Amino acid sequence: MIIYRKAPHLRIVRAAAPEPPFWQATTIAPYSPRRGAPIAIDYLDLTATFTSKLEVGVAEQVREELERTTERQPLRAPVLVDATEFAELVFRRGDEIVDFCNASGDPTLLLISTRGVLPESAADTIAIATWPLEFHRLEALFEAAKSRELRWGVAVPVIYPVTTNLEALSQLAELAKANGASFFASMRIELDATAKHAVAESLVVDENDETYDVLFHADLEAVHVATERHIAALADEIGVADFIVPPRFERKSNWNGAVLLTLVATRMMAMKYETELAWTLTRSARVVAQLEKSIERIAEAASLAIVGALDEVSVDILTEWLQTGKSSFATKIDQEWRMRRDAGMPES
Repeated sequence: MIIYRKAPHLRIVRAAAPEPPFWQATTIAPYSPRRGAPIAIDYLDLTATFTSKLEVGVAEQVREELERTTERQPLRAPVLVDATEFAELVFRRGDEIVDFCNASGDPTLLLISTRGVLPESAADTIAIATWPLEFHRLEALFEAAKSRELRWGVAVPVIYPVTTNLEALSQLAELAKANGASFFASMRIELDATAKHAVAESLVVDENDETYDVLFHADLEAVHVATERHIAALADEIGVADFIVPPRFERKSNWNGAVLLTLVATRMMAMKYETELAWTLTRSARVVAQLEKSIERIAEAASLAIVGALDEVSVDILTEWLQTGKSSFATKIDQEWRMRRDAGMPES
């Protein structure tokens, strides 16, 4: 059972630096975090829990509150609008936020999910989270996004064993390709014990089953990382980006430069490859995100090396990116990251 009730305020969170998987500078959530049953995913904390009864807070007077908030401090782009689950179909608060951001010129990434709905407004980018994994609903959403010529992509919550299944992932990738997705990406979700029990019950898995044993007693880190790399390989095979591409990512902004550094560092850490350098890149990303001067102008006038807090590798990555739109170092890491799951890994 889901009960909807009025909530006094929007959740508005500003970030100092970009973080995966959404890379947002500002998050606006018109609903309370837990809003799906029986497994409720909080897409901002990237956690999931089970509940049989939910009370979902729904923000009122969205436009008025945004107007008051932005009088004190403007929104910083890109803006993530978290409008997942059935609540958006009923209340359309995410649509209201996108309308407001369109009027103020702030680019938006609208996050919806399987049981949600596409916006009536023109969001810059739409990410469709594929939970629950109900193909008939997802196919309808994908086809509608294609018919409306929206810029959209797929965000796969990595949850063992449902969305780690190789056959299901291949089917999702083919659907994404057929309907013109611009990215096919993963996001790690941590399940608490109640959510794991709900998954086991939904799959009719008992305590003597190997899947049950892996779900509750094994270290799933290896399965999760291998699945994320597999999803990236599938994205490359269907010719789309393998991460959630923030709106207006083609611009050479400080924030986008910080996204590039953080994406590279995150993948290096997951592969346990030169982790010390990865942490250095992460620190440099934060510096770039918080610089008052444009890195593009700094590079044109002199060199990014004059920014003392930047390490040499970050300077090289960003300089090449500013000049060509690419980075050979980042491309190398991306190529190593994309790897289909080997035969030694569990099939689901």
